[in-house]
Amino acid sequence: MNRFRQFAIAAVGGAMLTAACAFSAPAFAAGPEVVAGPSAEPNCFVPWTAKTKFFKWPAKKGPFRIALANGFIANTWRIQMIQTAKAFAAQPDIAAQLKEFKVVSTGEDVAAQIAAINNFIDSGFDAIVVNAQNPSAFKPVIKRANDAGVVLVAFDNILDSEDAINVDVDQKGLGVYWAQWLDKHLPNGGKILEVRGVSGTSVDRDRHDGIHETLDKTGKKWDVVEVYGKWDDPTAQKVTADAIAVQKHFDGYTAQGGDTGVVQAIMDAKQPFAPFGGETENGFRKFCAKYADQGLKCSSGGTGPAQVAVAIKVALAALKGQVVPQSVKLPLATAEDPNFKDGENYYAAQSDNFFVGNSFPTCNINFTAQEIMGQTKENK
Repeated sequence: MNRFRQFAIAAVGGAMLTAACAFSAPAFAAGPEVVAGPSAEPNCFVPWTAKTKFFKWPAKKGPFRIALANGFIANTWRIQMIQTAKAFAAQPDIAAQLKEFKVVSTGEDVAAQIAAINNFIDSGFDAIVVNAQNPSAFKPVIKRANDAGVVLVAFDNILDSEDAINVDVDQKGLGVYWAQWLDKHLPNGGKILEVRGVSGTSVDRDRHDGIHETLDKTGKKWDVVEVYGKWDDPTAQKVTADAIAVQKHFDGYTAQGGDTGVVQAIMDAKQPFAPFGGETENGFRKFCAKYADQGLKCSSGGTGPAQVAVAIKVALAALKGQVVPQSVKLPLATAEDPNFKDGENYYAAQSDNFFVGNSFPTCNINFTAQEIMGQTKENK
């Protein structure tokens, strides 16, 4: 991962967050108007609830300048997400609408990501899509974007705000899905290893809450051991190996990402397979199909990196003055034992480090593995 270029920002630290709040926004623009629905594309831009409000920005004339402000990059989901964003921006009908598409990754430093967004606002970008490192730290920069007439769309790790657009799947519901799988296969409860994601992010928080609330409601006795795998195979493999060395045995597993590494650690430790609720990595599903008859009973659900393409699509619609929901709900991609099928919901010939379920047909967004993997990972 050291070969990835990080977006360099001077004087990153606590002072930067203060400085970000002090910037003055241009006085000539305005944020969105709250209007009645439905959205411009009801099948794609699905409101989160019946109470979700709808936004309408003043229409701009394209082509547009759009930026992707990513934070954490050191796992395969984020890498594939950046590749997917570039693949989407390169499609002829999308490229025709773009004057410039910029990608930066700032690491786990929240202040650096906020500074990057402020830089895009100052540079005159029309829209910014962001995978936020923290759900609550962006309120000043959201206001600044709205004051400047810049469309800000958060996806995956979203923002605790109704003043910016959020695009996401039901992350808490995903935790519920995994916990229900464990409950179904462990009638007496048991000891569970929960491999969490990146600390402080909304995705990690929501999935974790879904798991624990669901297990608590069963009335069974659960002993949940938590470790942080950062949604990354090598990291998840190491923390799983360490947990097994200390705890000796687990009755079930759930992991938010890095699941291929978790299974590898189980095998390396010569532990018996157990029920597993996990994400949508191709390598994980390969293992689930191969070892199902040995006790690796899996549910695999998640949110493919293609949601970044939906976020860009929403941003383009907003820039053209179309009505969009403040909060867009995307469907989960799921598969579970005994229905893992090569060529349908996993791909034996493809890399383990590929997330399947990477399309949203209701938004006319579909990618081949070759289309995504043909893109670079670096800042653009």
